[in-house]
Formats: sequence, C-alpha cells, structure tokens
Amino acid sequence: MPSDLHYLSLDEVARRLKARKLSSAELTGAMLDRIREIDPGLKSYATVTADRALADAGRLDAETAAGRSRGPLHGVPVAVKDLCNTEGVATAAGMAIHRANVPSADATVVTRLKEAGAVILGKLQMTEGAYGAHHPAIPAPLNPWNAAYWTGSSSSGSGAATAAGLCFASLGSDTGGSIRFPSTMNGLSGLKPTWGRVSRAGVFPLAESLDHVGPMTRSALDAAIVLGVIAGADPADPTAVGLPVPDYAAGIDAGVRGKRIGLATNMHGLDADAQRALEDAVAAFRTAGASIVDVKLPANFDQGSRDWVPLCAVEAAVAHEGTYPSRASEYGPVLSGLLDQGLRLSATDLAKMQLRRAALTGDLNKLLASVDLLLMPVMGRAVWSTEALQAAGRDPETVASRLRYTAPFDLSGHPTLTLPGGMTADGVPVGFQIVARAFEEESILAAGHAYQQRTDWHLKRPPL
Repeated sequence: MPSDLHYLSLDEVARRLKARKLSSAELTGAMLDRIREIDPGLKSYATVTADRALADAGRLDAETAAGRSRGPLHGVPVAVKDLCNTEGVATAAGMAIHRANVPSADATVVTRLKEAGAVILGKLQMTEGAYGAHHPAIPAPLNPWNAAYWTGSSSSGSGAATAAGLCFASLGSDTGGSIRFPSTMNGLSGLKPTWGRVSRAGVFPLAESLDHVGPMTRSALDAAIVLGVIAGADPADPTAVGLPVPDYAAGIDAGVRGKRIGLATNMHGLDADAQRALEDAVAAFRTAGASIVDVKLPANFDQGSRDWVPLCAVEAAVAHEGTYPSRASEYGPVLSGLLDQGLRLSATDLAKMQLRRAALTGDLNKLLASVDLLLMPVMGRAVWSTEALQAAGRDPETVASRLRYTAPFDLSGHPTLTLPGGMTADGVPVGFQIVARAFEEESILAAGHAYQQRTDWHLKRPPL
C-alpha cells in the first residue's frame, strides 16, 4: 500500500474501497499500525478498539465481496470523540470520574456511522466534560503541526488524530467553538451543523441548548459525506429536527457564482494572520464568482460571547448535578470553577441573558437574510501557543475575547464551516469560517468546496 495512504481524503479512500483496489481489513490494519506508532507521542486517542475494528472491517469486506455497499463510508476507518456513547466501550467524556463508564448502547451518531459501514477505530481524547481544559490526571493531545501550540479546546483529540492521519474523519462537538478551534489549529474542515440538525442522544452534555455534534475532516466534501450519514430526526432526541436530509455530497459542486457573501466592517481584534486568511478567502470567492458585500455585525454581538460562559455554566451544573458538588474533589479546577459559577447564578440574571440571546439570534437572522453567506474569522488571534494561552488566563474578558467569533453562533444555532486558509511563520495552520442561515449546510459546504478547488491549504499535512 502507498506509504501516505493515511493522508488520503475520505472520499478517495471510499472510492478505492468500492472499486476493491483496497480492502477495509488491510486499510484498518494499516491505520491501527500508525496509531500504535504515532499516538503514544500525540495522545489523541483515549481508547483504541483494535480487535473490534478489525472484526468489523472483515465483515464489511465480506459484504463488499457479496456486492453489497452501505454507502460512501463502507469500510472507512473513522473515530469519535469520547463523549459519544459506545456500547461496551468506556466513554469518559475526558473525566477521571467516568473512566469506568461503559455504556450499554451507542449514541445515535455512532449507530448511524456503523449502519453506514464506517469502522470505528476508537474514542478520541477531549477536555474534561467538554469544557475548556483537560483534567489534570489526563494528558492533553499535542498539536501535530507544532507541539508548542494549542490543539484547540474540547475536540482536541479529534483535531489531532484527523490531521495526523490516524483516522479519515472524526466526530467532534461544539458548544462555544470546540469543533472550530481544533479545526483551525490542526488545518481541518470542521462543520458545526445547525442546532437540531444532528441528534445528541447518547452524547454527554456540556450545555444542551448550546451543544452541536458535527464532522471534523480534511475537506468540505468529506464533511458533506459524514453529515449526510449522521444528520436527521431521531426519536431518542426530541430536539433533532425532522426536516429532510439533503444529499450534501451530491450538491457539493453548486459553487458560489452569483452568491452574496457578507464581510463585516466592524470586526475588531484581528491579528495579521487572521486578517490575511480572510483577505485571501475574499479573493478566492471573488474568483469563484461570488460578490463580497459589506455588512455590520449586530451591536450585541460581543455581548453574546460575554453571556456564553454563565449560560454554559448553569446548563453544565444541571448536566453534572449527579456528581457535583458531591464529588467535587475528583474534578479539575477549570470545570469545577464553571460549575460553581453556574450554581451561583441568579434566576433573574439567567432570564436577562436568555432574553439577550433571543435578541442576538433575531439580529443574526436578519443579517443572514440580507446575504447568502457570512465570512468570519475563527479567532481574532489566529493561533495560540500553549504558553500564550496559559499566560492569558481565564478571566471573563479574556475568555470572551477568545470566543468572540464562535460563541455567538452557538447561542443562535447557525451552521458554520471552518476551513484552513493559511499558515503562520511557525508552521501552524490558520482558519476562517463561513456562516449560513439555519439548515442551509448545503450552501456552506458548496462554498467550502469551491474555495478548496482554488486553494491547497486543505492538502497540506503536518511534518510528523
């Protein structure tokens, strides 16, 4: 097999498997070998399910030989964030307190991956409870591009493993930016779907009205393929919307010709790398036939990122009420600090923030009604070293500034696609995001694909 097989796109691997140029068993074996070789230093996996993966790959090869295909994920090795329940396999959600938690059933998204023929290689490491820091007793995944840099918040293992060629796609979750941060820091195409587009049944919550589950992949096309599998209504999750699921991959070539893409004139706090990524994206989209329209972010946009922490805190306190504060000594300091804040929040303060959230959602809906898509940075400071992150601390304004361009879209539930769009002098990827109206994932995926037909940032690989 080619030595760089692990870096192929999911789409390309799927085509080779379907054409029987490659077997799932040999591909899965090669990926497991790579995980054994690379991941002890990278620490992206919480659990590797090698025997189960090989057995599943063998069964899927037998189906292929019999002329059966389950679809574009048939036989493709993927991995899931360790807050997605997996039957018979520990699901710890990054928490020392849950290391022995072995679910009796799969999360809906895991079931859908398996039904589509994906081979689950294992569970990917994450921050404690999907909040902002890893538990002190659990090693944090390293950034495969440069170990001195942040891996990107809670879906850190998903970002590192997908970028390093340790799976062909992964699932992440995004409550304040945790698909988008690791996607930009690891050079991936990460999709935060519309809230309600993907079931959260069997997924450990951080803040249920803010949590989104979505794919982290190497290209917009790969994200489209995965979203088409995991999206849709679910009897186990009444918040999963019953709208029809489009064939996202089939519509990927729709492009952006004639589309109006908004670019805000009142953004602030952008460094040179973040600004350059946006400017280069503007040039690429113009070349692809889109027009760039000046818009203004709502006046309450920054307030959204300030409100996000206390809103997240009070919902997280609900999610952890069975173990916190009764077992507070087993929690790390960052998550316990969030939960304490949630327990202190007054009902009137919560009501005020919920009203502001509703107003922000309405204002963003109005903005997005005036354009087809919205072009945004992921972070004002395009990349963070771990040293700079630690020095910045976690005071409310610092956290809000880091969440400025991500958290408002978790509050509103709009879909966003993060794409790699540059590189720093230290060899760390820089990303940007495209935002669409609710349930218009087709539009952002087609826009992302159009961008990636004209650029090669998504084809670059870390120097492992």
